[in-house]
Order: sequence, then structure tokens, then C-alpha cells
Amino acid sequence: MVFGTAALGQAIMRQLVALGKPVRMVSRSGKLEAPAGVEVVRADAAAPAAATAAASGAAVIYHTAAPDYTKWAELYPPIQRGMLAAAAATGARLVSAESVYAYGPVDGPMTEDLPTAPTTRKGRIRVEMSDMLLEAHASGKLRAAIARAPDFYGPQATTTTIYGDRVFYPALAGKKVAVMGKLDLPHTFIYLDDFARGMITLGAHEQAMGQVWHLPCAPTLTQRQLLTLIFAAAGKQPKLGEAPGWVFKVAAPFVPIMRELAELLYQWERPYVFSHAKFAAAFGAEVTPHERAVAATVAWFQAHPPA
Repeated sequence: MVFGTAALGQAIMRQLVALGKPVRMVSRSGKLEAPAGVEVVRADAAAPAAATAAASGAAVIYHTAAPDYTKWAELYPPIQRGMLAAAAATGARLVSAESVYAYGPVDGPMTEDLPTAPTTRKGRIRVEMSDMLLEAHASGKLRAAIARAPDFYGPQATTTTIYGDRVFYPALAGKKVAVMGKLDLPHTFIYLDDFARGMITLGAHEQAMGQVWHLPCAPTLTQRQLLTLIFAAAGKQPKLGEAPGWVFKVAAPFVPIMRELAELLYQWERPYVFSHAKFAAAFGAEVTPHERAVAATVAWFQAHPPA
């Protein structure tokens, strides 16, 4: 079953359906246009009793639920506690989707054995939540694994990622795209379907429980290279720029989302290389080439113009 019905949750749903697995989708609204046979349930992940009831009978819980980006401090830890309660009560394996904020700035490739050294509010929240999960597993209360991924893009990923509507719609219109950070530094991205596939793989293996895993990604590109692929798929000439960091910092005190982005500028102003060697050694590493992933994403955005 899947908690959270945004882009990642729906990507997991589609792949589970393709595998012939029974699927239950859970969200606070209980509203989703789902394929035939997919059960859609309304429940608040932050309410342990409701989350537990929604998870009844589940073999695996995929945790993709996330609050508004500007309200992590007050809303995310309760969601995590609800997910842990559901996994403990039902005995289901829990696979939790995470970012790399917990590491803070790093030199060299990001690997699972790096110490957690966050320098941001969001990073500290991530560490708190990761520790909560791993401690619950170590104590025998539940079985859980952490699935970490870098920045993602893909169909339906409009507002939940930097490379969403602020990149794809302007590219489709042939307009200039100005991105955070530096265009020519290496920056690993994961395609949404690869993110989903990696989580499903972890949920299928008992030996994955109790560990942090970096999910498989296509080879690292620069932002310029990825954006060039996006413009090419859109049939447009690339028009690229860099949004200066001072813009985010100046606006931070007045615009909540800019405050959140400003503290994460380090991820875009230095090399950001993500290693999935551990996962590949344990389970293999099936990834979608960026060219094919970008083409599929551009096609989705073309078919779903902005309102």
C-alpha cells in the first residue's frame, strides 16, 4: 500500500499494478483517479490510529506522504510517527522515501556511510525522522528501510520538485529557464519511475530492512546537459541562465518558499554526486537513460498544459 498520492506515490502505484499486485492508495483527501482495481482510502497519515486502520492487511507500506514544503517542522514528524505506528501494528515492511538533506554539504560522492551533518532546518528534521525510524527497527518494533534519492523529475512531478513546472513549461514554450546554482557542475538526478522501482525492490527484500539505501540513478549530468536534453525533446533551442543566490537570500525573510530554497543553495553551488553502488551490488541497478526519461516527461507536460 502507498501513503501519499503525489507524483512518486502514483509512480509506485502504476508499477505495482503492472506487476499484478493489489494496491491501496491513502491520502488525506481520499481522492484519486486510479486504475480499476486500485483501492483509494481517506486517512490522515499523522493520526496513528487512522494510519493503522488504513494499513490493515498490508504486506508493504510505501511512505511517500509529505506536507507543504514550508511546514515541515510542525507537520512532518507527526506523519513519520503515524507511519511507524502503522508498520508496528500491522507487521508490514515499511519503505520510507527520503532526500539527501541529512548529509549537509559533502566533498565527493554521497554514500550511505556518510555521517549525518545537516546545516539546515530541513536537514535536521530529516535526521530526526531517520533516527526515529532506524531506532524503531533496531528495537524490534517494526521492519523498515530508508530509500534515499537525489533531485527527481518525471511525469506528474509539477510542484514537488525543482525540475517541475518551473522548468518544463518554459522549455516547451521556448522561454528562458534560469536555475538555482551553477549550470556546469555535476548534479545527479533520478527519474521518477526509477525512484519508484527502487522503493518497490526494497519492499520485496527482507534483507533490505534496517538499512539506508541510495536508489539507482542514470549517470550524473550537469544542469546544462539535462536542460539541453529537455529543450531538445521540446523541439526548442536552449535558453539557459543561472538565478543568482543572492536573489533567494534577499527574498528569504519575506517569501516562505524562498526561505526554504535559500538554505539549500549549497546543493546547487557545488558538485552533487550520488552513488548507488551499495544498491547495485545487492539488487542490481535498472535505470532509465536520461534521454528516454526526458522524452517521457516532456510528453506528459505537453499533454497536461498549465491551467
